Amino acid sequence: MGIPTNTTINTHRSSEKFEVNGAYLKIRDQLKSAIEGKTLDEAIQYLVSRVKGKYLFTKRLKTVCVSIGMMNNAIDRGDAEKMVKISEALQLKGFELIANAIARREGIKAILIAGPSSSGKTTFSKKLCLALEEKGLSAKCLSFDDYYIDREFTPRDETGDYDYEHINALNVPFFRRQFSQLLNGEEIELPRYDFVSGKSLKSGNYIRLTDHTILIMEGIHALNPMLTGGIPEENLFRIYISGLTVAKNDDGTYYGTTDNRLIRRMVRDAQFRNTSASETLARWPSVRRGEEKWITPFQQNADVNFCTAFQYELAVLKQKALPLLENVPKDDPHYKEAERLKWVLNRFHDIPLDLLPPHSLLREFMGGSAFEY
Repeated sequence: MGIPTNTTINTHRSSEKFEVNGAYLKIRDQLKSAIEGKTLDEAIQYLVSRVKGKYLFTKRLKTVCVSIGMMNNAIDRGDAEKMVKISEALQLKGFELIANAIARREGIKAILIAGPSSSGKTTFSKKLCLALEEKGLSAKCLSFDDYYIDREFTPRDETGDYDYEHINALNVPFFRRQFSQLLNGEEIELPRYDFVSGKSLKSGNYIRLTDHTILIMEGIHALNPMLTGGIPEENLFRIYISGLTVAKNDDGTYYGTTDNRLIRRMVRDAQFRNTSASETLARWPSVRRGEEKWITPFQQNADVNFCTAFQYELAVLKQKALPLLENVPKDDPHYKEAERLKWVLNRFHDIPLDLLPPHSLLREFMGGSAFEY
């Protein structure tokens, strides 16, 4: 069966700067010799402990190039749990290395975490907060999503749809005022944005920063200087994340690098934002255009680039994504795109959801997370 005809615009390739990181493949290949005299978990931790941080501190994302055939063979022979554990351990090591870098720099008052839609910014910030606490630092998390203006005032794109990726979809003056108040040691009440009603509400959540507290701020515009202009550079640490995949068929052809983010978003929004698969597909071209205009250009401003994708994640996401895509009717304008995504997902053999630990970043989209959102 060939790839179904896709009549939507070509938004499946990212312009983000990336290169292949061999850490996962290297650890996988070394595991058999390292496991002698150790449990599987001990062997993985031993190999991961030898990973250096220099590949994080570049202007490019480091991702894994995945052969779908080789991965399916690994799943079929019972190595799915091993894949999950290696990838989770590598990601946890990344948080440790970033926390080390932040702890070594004096004067940092705020960590800015940006990335395109469904890159996992919320869970990333929570896990980084824990990593910083292990270094003796206190951190408080703040989401730019809560600074959205009421939906009725949101800018519209060229098609007339709401443009949530536009910088002016945020209440920029209000954020800048609250950010300055926090850095001056004042107490503020954080806003809360209700995605169902499209309204900005009072949260009842008050925060104040102490001399020993770092503010972690995450959102698609976090690296945009319009939000943080005037703040001394030595007070800021910038991180760019993205869930970018490089998956290929046995014939050497590649899948779109943004498909997994689209599917992450579809699964999450169906569960937590009462959004159908068709509605997600309708919004995606506008989302991608906004990313290319407002997010990707600021990747080069980051101190750290971090890829949140797991090479096997479509093998897990498919369990919740396929039923959603099946509900897209044939007369829906996005039916052919739904068929294409179903075709992509069915290339992957299944990995049980219960292999994902509760702290996994993927749980932000699948549900069952140990973190509160």
